[in-house]
Amino acid sequence: MVRSLLVRGMVAGLVAGIIAFVFARLVGEPALQGALSYEDALAAASGESGGVAPVSRGTQSGIGLAVAFLVYGVALGGILALVHATVQGRVGALGVRGTAVVVALVGFVSAVLVPFLKYPANPPASSIDGTIGTRTGSYVLLVVLSVALAAAAAVAARRLRTRLGWWNAVLAAAGGYMVVVGLVAVLLPAVAETPADFPATVLYDFRLASLGGHVVLWTVLALVFAELASRSVRAATQRVTQA
Repeated sequence: MVRSLLVRGMVAGLVAGIIAFVFARLVGEPALQGALSYEDALAAASGESGGVAPVSRGTQSGIGLAVAFLVYGVALGGILALVHATVQGRVGALGVRGTAVVVALVGFVSAVLVPFLKYPANPPASSIDGTIGTRTGSYVLLVVLSVALAAAAAVAARRLRTRLGWWNAVLAAAGGYMVVVGLVAVLLPAVAETPADFPATVLYDFRLASLGGHVVLWTVLALVFAELASRSVRAATQRVTQA
């Protein structure tokens, strides 16, 4: 059963990756072009030549971007399937579809949204070189801590359900998660990384497109996997019934 769910999760991730790639091409690339134009203007002003890139922009924005989204989607789908198999039947009255959606929602909030709010995505040439290492390390640490705290909140909600009921237990656990992860985010260093003359509209458009790409990928992944997982469980139940 777990193997079947894993395959379906990876298929769902493949579909989500394709759709997210289309979104990135249509919405993300125009935002990225503004940052590249700024980078070219800096190079021209300093008299430096960008030279010939080892990989052309056409390849980067085409096959390169597609492969990145497909690999990311498939890997994410596999992780979602494994987590779903672990928690199925342990989260109240949620069925197969409901569990898939809830797991995806918790994953998106903890692994994407919370870290993004503290350290949003940056386009090329929008980060001062000396700040990249600090920002990257802090971002990865926040992702790890946020996901771990979300898992701890899920365990706490399950333990509190007998005293508070599922609804109140979930609210209490979610509130505790937000307080603790908010404190962690405040304690992590703020990084002044964007050059003063970098176009604000370019930065805003890129960050909005970046977050939008994640929303599209996670939403499609959750919905497609929810349907595939439900069909898998129904098929397994029918086989058991007919045996």
